[in-house]
Amino acid sequence: MLKIKINNVLSLIIERKNILFYYICMADYIRARSDDQKEERLNQIKNATAELFEKFPYTEITLSTIAEKLDWSRANLYKYITTKEEIILEIAADKMTAYFNSLLSAFPQKNNFSIEVIAEVWAGLVNAHQDYMRYVSYLNPIIETNVTVERLASFKKKYYSFAYLFCGRLSQMLNISTEKSYKIQLDVLFFASSNAASCYKNPLVKAALERINIVPPKIDFYEDMKNFILMRLRWEK
Repeated sequence: MLKIKINNVLSLIIERKNILFYYICMADYIRARSDDQKEERLNQIKNATAELFEKFPYTEITLSTIAEKLDWSRANLYKYITTKEEIILEIAADKMTAYFNSLLSAFPQKNNFSIEVIAEVWAGLVNAHQDYMRYVSYLNPIIETNVTVERLASFKKKYYSFAYLFCGRLSQMLNISTEKSYKIQLDVLFFASSNAASCYKNPLVKAALERINIVPPKIDFYEDMKNFILMRLRWEK
């Protein structure tokens, strides 16, 4: 009888400790309301989602898998985002910023680079930012149709600011109109995104091709991009 009572007391103590720990954690979570703390939470969500995006097909990434990756509840995740597309759009915006900044740094104003040099440098930068190109492949058909107008407007504003700035510089380098330079950068972006998300990289496609003894052609991303950009530049010149 005494042993049973002791066990009951111990169980009650453990239960109260667990409840106390839960409320301490929740209190700490609830206190995360300053702008810096909100940004930290958002960065945690972005990092977790980006890791999942690198390892799993898009369809396998859900709010539940993101919450599980963070060791959060879905309720806590909903305090910051309501769809996975919202957070992927945020990640894409960060990667887009890095990509365009690298282009602007590599091609300073009033340079006199030949189209061969432009193609080599541009292809190298696209190659270095393949992760962004993979996000681009999901933007138009999926991501941009599953976010709020406010979030999409903010993203588009950032994109066009960078794109027009780079296209202005590209038009000077090639001595062509900004309309033509914009079309060039768009063609490069779409070609790169389709290559970066090549079906041959999909594990399911690989398994299917192995089953029917098909060996797909090897893809050299950098060389393909360099040749495409050079062709596209010469076309306008």
